[in-house]
Amino acid sequence: MATRGEFSSRIGFILAAAGSAVGLGNIWGFPTQVASNGGAAFVLVYLILAFVLAYPVLMAELIIGRSTRANMVDALGKISGNVLGRMTGIWGFITVSLILAFYAIVGGWMLAYFVNSGLNLIGIDGLSEWLLSFSTPRNLLFCGLFMALTSFIVIGGVKAGIEKWSVRLMPTLVIIIALLIIYVSFQPGAVEGWGAYLVPDFSRILDPDLLISAMGQAFFSMSLGVGTMLVYGSYVSKNENLPSIGASVALVDIGVAIIAGMLIIPAMYVALNNGVEIFTADGSLIEGDQLIFTVLPALFESIGYMGILVSAAFFALMVIAAVTSSISMLEVPVAYLVESKGLGRKKAVVWMSSIIFLCSFVIMLNFEQLFGLVIAATTQYSQPLLGLALCLFAGWVWRRDAILEELKHGSPDIETGMFWRIWPWYVRFVCPVVIAVMFFRSVL
Repeated sequence: MATRGEFSSRIGFILAAAGSAVGLGNIWGFPTQVASNGGAAFVLVYLILAFVLAYPVLMAELIIGRSTRANMVDALGKISGNVLGRMTGIWGFITVSLILAFYAIVGGWMLAYFVNSGLNLIGIDGLSEWLLSFSTPRNLLFCGLFMALTSFIVIGGVKAGIEKWSVRLMPTLVIIIALLIIYVSFQPGAVEGWGAYLVPDFSRILDPDLLISAMGQAFFSMSLGVGTMLVYGSYVSKNENLPSIGASVALVDIGVAIIAGMLIIPAMYVALNNGVEIFTADGSLIEGDQLIFTVLPALFESIGYMGILVSAAFFALMVIAAVTSSISMLEVPVAYLVESKGLGRKKAVVWMSSIIFLCSFVIMLNFEQLFGLVIAATTQYSQPLLGLALCLFAGWVWRRDAILEELKHGSPDIETGMFWRIWPWYVRFVCPVVIAVMFFRSVL
């Protein structure tokens, strides 16, 4: 069996895991949810739920991963001692591969817009129409480039690939966001955006829809349920204090989501000030792909040459956010092929990337029918059910003394601390109920 990789430093793991959690959803989903759901009141509820719901599930993945030192399939097989664990791991393997199949298409769009901005900066605008048009050849080319970029990083392994690039890309992402916030904040209309984002409407705080939205955002923004955190946890040194390192990951993820809002919402109101429509017919803020590919490009266009520079920086930011997530997704099936099937890392990466790209190709050829369906099937249905399964494994199947033994490696006095008093019963009783309620509410 090949020697397993390990993160060489605490900061390397935190930035890689936070990079996995900080995806496109943090930047295009979270800000508009905040502005549409009571401003800072939503942020407050989100912060509470991130630690009440997402953090305990994150800890379950990290503890299972580090204890078993294995990929998701073998790890759940080890702690359950039966085929049910392995089948759950394979379900996670398939889910994360399908998520990456549609994510790579969206990552390719980001890459195309970034290339277009770069070419415009040097005065080449003849390719703009093709780069910005929705066509199968363009989607195919840039999806392929995005998967190649992801594969290049994952081939390097844990230390020379994932950790090395996460330590470079995550600080770059934060610096770009900070510079863009400063620029946008001085534009006419930005003050109204800051008001929409930061002024709380506490009358909304107990609104069931707000609570469900905040719960979903907290859970999914940490990329839980599909084994990315379990696999990253398996590469963490036994000397690390897991509850503390898990809290650091959660805080970085939440922090990036909140500062992304400080950029996106003021930028939308600057766009409104410049004559760009930012509201849908029912009065809610435009979000998702329409926000990224319609509203913001129209804003960049309205501010002249500076807009080209801002556009290049913004789409560089979106590409980085997409890549730091995609490398963690690809690592889940690659780890399984390397450890369980004995493939060399390079071969495993090439095989898995090719299969996922083939899935992306099928989605592109049947875009109207498959794109939305795959997103719903994986993120709305499969991911929360996998999160529920992980809670059941950590809370009911795995022996408590084995969990305690694992936690003592990096924190010998954990038994007397607050974490051990709360977490075991919490992940056993509270998390499964809350996730189940959230799932049925979203489905119905």
